[in-house]
Amino acid sequence: MWYGYLNFHALSNLVFLAWLLFPLPSRRLHRIRHWVSVPIGFALFWHDTWLPGMDSIMSQGSQLAGFSAAYLLDLLERFINWEMIGAGFVLLVLYMFIAQWIRVTVLVSLMLIWLNVLTIAGPEMNLLPSKTATPEVALNDKASTAKAPDGLDQSAPPTSANLTSWLNRFYDSERQRVTHFPDALPADSQPFDILVINICSLSWSDMDVAQLRDHPLWKHFDIVLNNYNSATGYSGPAGIRLLRASCGQTSHTNLYKPTDQRCYLFDNLAKLGFKQELMMDHTGVFGNYLKELREEGNLQAPLMSQAGIAPELTSFDGSTVFNDGQLMQRWLDDRTKSSDARSATFYNLIPLHDGTRELGSTRTAEWQPRAKVLFDQLDTFLTNLEKSGRRVMVVVVPEHGAALQGDKMQMSGLRDIPSPSITHVPVGIKFVGMKAPHQGQPLTIDTPTSLLAISEIVSRVVDGQVFNAPNVNMSVLADNLPQSPVVSENDNAVVMMYQGKPWIRLNGGDWVAYPQ
Repeated sequence: MWYGYLNFHALSNLVFLAWLLFPLPSRRLHRIRHWVSVPIGFALFWHDTWLPGMDSIMSQGSQLAGFSAAYLLDLLERFINWEMIGAGFVLLVLYMFIAQWIRVTVLVSLMLIWLNVLTIAGPEMNLLPSKTATPEVALNDKASTAKAPDGLDQSAPPTSANLTSWLNRFYDSERQRVTHFPDALPADSQPFDILVINICSLSWSDMDVAQLRDHPLWKHFDIVLNNYNSATGYSGPAGIRLLRASCGQTSHTNLYKPTDQRCYLFDNLAKLGFKQELMMDHTGVFGNYLKELREEGNLQAPLMSQAGIAPELTSFDGSTVFNDGQLMQRWLDDRTKSSDARSATFYNLIPLHDGTRELGSTRTAEWQPRAKVLFDQLDTFLTNLEKSGRRVMVVVVPEHGAALQGDKMQMSGLRDIPSPSITHVPVGIKFVGMKAPHQGQPLTIDTPTSLLAISEIVSRVVDGQVFNAPNVNMSVLADNLPQSPVVSENDNAVVMMYQGKPWIRLNGGDWVAYPQ
């Protein structure tokens, strides 16, 4: 508990202890109580851990069935914490030794009563030492000092009621936000392409673990959003959120409900003459990913052919992951031959997903070599794109991180809880083919941003004048982007930054400080 591996519920455990100690008149009733207490005790222990709730497990059950046997075994091996098992064994031996002279039950009872006295103001007991977020988890310091949107100040104490009230105000505020695209392009607009590269399993934290922050890829960009929050830890919701980026952030539940037509980023572009295109390095079958893009993201473009593209990896579900270098070159070749003046392409990549393995192997491939290969491919593609003379706005925006480094709530690779280390992702924007290319290091935006900022930047350049202007000031282009407080949500978990610290609510329960 002290080290944060349990979210100890003092009152629930005291009630369970009272149930175990309640005097019964017969040995038979004692035996019945013992048998009944085993599943109750296991359920209470599960409730005290940070493990996914039954609702979450049931909702992900169909996807778990699609995992390969080798990947499931890999997850099981990671799930076992041998240090905690060793510590538990030591405590068991210690208990058996001192129980010969001391009534341990009396000590446990007194301790539980004391804990409940301490937590009489609330049902949750957080025994963690007071500590702020670690550098690997916290966003850039400037994020916490940036001006909050109107009505979203965080001056109130972080009680569970105040945190819930703030979250409700956040969603109310987000419902009023929308990107305004022009009704039509001006007569002097310049044609160009937009390529949105949506990478699965890539965060700043992952790049730090793999020591890839200095890869040449990141020097290509004109603008880098340093404090971008992807708002979710799973691919389907991430794709929907990106395709609906022209409106403010919504709750996870509302992603699967009808929304305002103005929210669909690619629809807004289609109305201005940008032909919609869709490209993936996988089939899109797992988790109904492609189906969700079409039904909830309203992306109806046909999937670009993968025929003739070499397989590069095997996904966690046993399906093929195609060579991204070849796919990107095919896109460039197709655009060169096309008569369409403008296009907007959504490109989803999954070679960094947990459980992906080399062809013919049953073991998960190391993330760092896979990431380096992908970065090299993207670097080569951007170089070739610059040589081609085409005008292209490239937006690299990951879905979420890979959770390479687990924490006290989740093991490595698990993303059921969208922690800041998972949702704090690198976003790079590059304008290829400009008359006056940006020189020097990328312009970095340190204010807290999210999906609406992507839509806003796109809306500012849809006339294409950025490519033909004799001089472009990137600072002016990216000035006053919509800021978004850090709120991330999966099906049964909400994580948000409040007063500079991460807080979490599981399964609609009370808020607790995210354990560090």
